[in-house]
Amino acid sequence: MLLSAGLTLFAFGTAIAAALVPLISVELVLIGMVLEAPHLPWWLLALVVTLGQMVGKLLYFYAGRGSLCLPGLLRRKSTPSTRWTRWMTRFRDTCHRRPRWTAGVLLVSALFSLPPFAATAIAAGVGHVPTPTFLITGFTGRFTRFAILAAAPSVGMSWFGVH
Repeated sequence: MLLSAGLTLFAFGTAIAAALVPLISVELVLIGMVLEAPHLPWWLLALVVTLGQMVGKLLYFYAGRGSLCLPGLLRRKSTPSTRWTRWMTRFRDTCHRRPRWTAGVLLVSALFSLPPFAATAIAAGVGHVPTPTFLITGFTGRFTRFAILAAAPSVGMSWFGVH
């Protein structure tokens, strides 16, 4: 029981770290955990990893929205150009005029990571996408992605008769 709780916490922490540092592959960690701890339900691991990922991506989302105070190194040094301001205004207007398109892009990005979900999370913040839209589409896409990955080893082994 204690080992299961430790593995679950490890999965959650790794998912947050992977959400913030793109060099960490939470997918490889997830598959490794499924193979090493078959007693843990695949859906539980997928849920925990999804929650960790969404915590990390929410930080990107709020940074894009301007709600987080970023370190000086990451802050814009000068005032934005009028061209940039016009582009951002058009982008925000598009996100608000086309909420289904916005939700679809977020869902596809969360599921397939094309475009990368980290970049999409920032863009969603910049576009002032409603937080519930970001959370629902992100959670749905990420959970589907991780559930497929977590269930894949069991499905593959049953297809080939390996126990």
